[in-house]
Order: sequence, then structure tokens, then C-alpha cells
Amino acid sequence: MYTTLFHTTSERLELLGLERLESRRIRADILFTYKLLLGLTALHSDDFFILSESTCTRGHPYKLFYRVVQLMSASIIFCHRTVKVWNELPTDTDFSSIDLFKRALDGIKTQ
Repeated sequence: MYTTLFHTTSERLELLGLERLESRRIRADILFTYKLLLGLTALHSDDFFILSESTCTRGHPYKLFYRVVQLMSASIIFCHRTVKVWNELPTDTDFSSIDLFKRALDGIKTQ
């Protein structure tokens, strides 16, 4: 029997049980954002984001806003590519521990 060695990238990733690079980057960004907001890193979240002060937001209570930047390249910076995805996390996302948060992320399909 003849099998082809040539597969598309998405077919190879599926055969190997891997996610796309974009999905892995989003997951890593979201986990880093979690660590920033809950003080699990030496960095301060205020340097990256503005946390919503409103208590009546739709969804989860950790809504973020962009910091205003003047550079065109700001759209590729970590905080600018993370805010939209972070704010779209479901209401029932568990923020009580990082392990529970990771499990919640596993249940969410990223792009």
C-alpha cells in the first residue's frame, strides 16, 4: 500500500495532535495575563493594561482596557493582541487558581 508523505500543515498538526502556533501563542498570552493580574509575576499589570473599575460589566469581572500608545507597531505588542481575547472569555471562567483557569482554557476553542 502506498501512503503519501506530503500533507498540508493542518493535516500534519492534526496527525501529531498539536495545536497551531497562533492558538499556542494565544493560550500563553492569556496565561501570562492571568499571572500579571493576580500578582504571580514580578511585573505590574498597570504597565500593560488598565483594569476596568466598573463592577457591572458583562462577563467575567476582570475586564481590561488598552493603554494608549503612539506607535504603529503597538498593535503587535503582547497587551494589544491579548485584551480582546481576554475580554471575550466566558462568564463561567474559573479564576480561583491557575490550574482551574488552565482547565477552563482547555475547554475554550481559540481561533
